[in-house]
Amino acid sequence: MLIDEAKIIVQSGKGGDGAVAFNKNMMSLGPAGGSGGRGGSVYLEAVEDIGALRQFRAKKVFKAEDGANGKGQFCDGPDAADIVLKVPVGTAVENIDTKESYDLTEIGQKILVAEGGRGGRGNFHFRSSTNTTPRQFEYGYSGVRYSLSLTLKIIADVGLVGLPNAGKSTFLNLFTRANSKVANYPFTTLEPHLGAYYGLILADIPGLIEGASQGKGLGAKFLRHIERTRVLFHLVSAENEDVVAAYKTIRNELKAHSPQLTGKREYVFLTKRDVVPEKEFAEKLSALRKLNSECRALSMYDDGDCKEAEKVLNALEKQKAEGKLKLAEAPIKQAAEGSEEIYVHRLPERQAPRIGQVEVKPRMIRGKRVKGK
Repeated sequence: MLIDEAKIIVQSGKGGDGAVAFNKNMMSLGPAGGSGGRGGSVYLEAVEDIGALRQFRAKKVFKAEDGANGKGQFCDGPDAADIVLKVPVGTAVENIDTKESYDLTEIGQKILVAEGGRGGRGNFHFRSSTNTTPRQFEYGYSGVRYSLSLTLKIIADVGLVGLPNAGKSTFLNLFTRANSKVANYPFTTLEPHLGAYYGLILADIPGLIEGASQGKGLGAKFLRHIERTRVLFHLVSAENEDVVAAYKTIRNELKAHSPQLTGKREYVFLTKRDVVPEKEFAEKLSALRKLNSECRALSMYDDGDCKEAEKVLNALEKQKAEGKLKLAEAPIKQAAEGSEEIYVHRLPERQAPRIGQVEVKPRMIRGKRVKGK
């Protein structure tokens, strides 16, 4: 079963406290307290595994370790290890607490979702000409704890859409050998399936029905998977009494979900040519071509029809190889500005540094009292 949604909690580590120490335990030789180490951060990294969200079914809380405290002899505490959580490429991330959103659209892309606390400074950093034996130090900065919503939006070159039992799974199996379940009843496909046709990735989206954008049927949660497809293959079954109404139903649901979807390049196929009379099929094909002049006839058992579909796939594969088939933009904000490799989410302003101070107790010095002259 494909897991395409998850909610997790991430918590970064606290920074280590600074140390108060002096050289060789002799205050006259100056301060030597090291700073604390940085707390561990939490990252998300996009990987090719489409099922990577399954790991969050059993474990939902991820906490990085705290940084180590500073020590004497100028020894800084080591930084804590970071946590890198793998998510499928195409995952949209929403920070439920800050309402910020990020988008992982490339394999290897990383975002920082919980920054580790900075380590506190040791007393060496508080030295001055008027304070040669400082006893001040900083406590480590606290980490942060956020709730994240992860939603997979499959990235594919071609999205197969249509009403239930329109032949989408058969199309996917025929051209990609994806082994998707096929049966002569609606809603055979209960989750998205992917297949590869040379350099193209095809996604079989579960059948949509009227009202899917409002939550009816199985298609509601899968409409988002169409957002990042580059091209739509719209399959309409010739078994429908009114193929025009069937076509418009899907178009209306796409528009209701996101107007951007109706602007995608669309190829229409009238399927199941082999199960209806030839004259009836020709009339239905003519009716669809009034809406889309390039509507193609398709029987999965006719070599000529399959070769015509292959021509379309080959042309798209060539365009992709030449860089002319652009990835559709998802309607979501990108992560905040960061390095080229890592999209860094900078956290809200930290609290003011907490300064600590070691109390010095008076020491009794035993010995003979020396009288002044």
